[in-house]
Amino acid sequence: MANFLLAPNRPNPEKNSSYECGEEALDQGSIQFNLRFYIIGLIFLIFEVEILFLFPWATVFAEKELIEASSSWGWFAFAEALIFVAILALGLAYVWKKGGLEWVKTEVVPLDKDMGIPEIQYEKVNQKYS
Repeated sequence: MANFLLAPNRPNPEKNSSYECGEEALDQGSIQFNLRFYIIGLIFLIFEVEILFLFPWATVFAEKELIEASSSWGWFAFAEALIFVAILALGLAYVWKKGGLEWVKTEVVPLDKDMGIPEIQYEKVNQKYS
């Protein structure tokens, strides 16, 4: 509140303009991305978080005193970790089978009709956007 009362307020077009990384904005910031960006990002995030659950297991499993205290403790912890990794592998296989990891590429389709525009102009446009 004190900052609002004491600080000078002199807005101008330069201060109110948005920028990104020191560059002036050329277009709107809300452009549409391919949905695959989000899907693959979410799949990566899910598997990354699930793999983090192995670190506490590895820390406890590495303590020799716990394993020597009970003969079945080491095998039980190892079996739990294998089951966990198997479930992750099944999830990865499911996503792979459903095509969640496939990337859809756009194809440049050449025009069959003669529009009276030289072919070199089409090639320049295709090079610019490819």
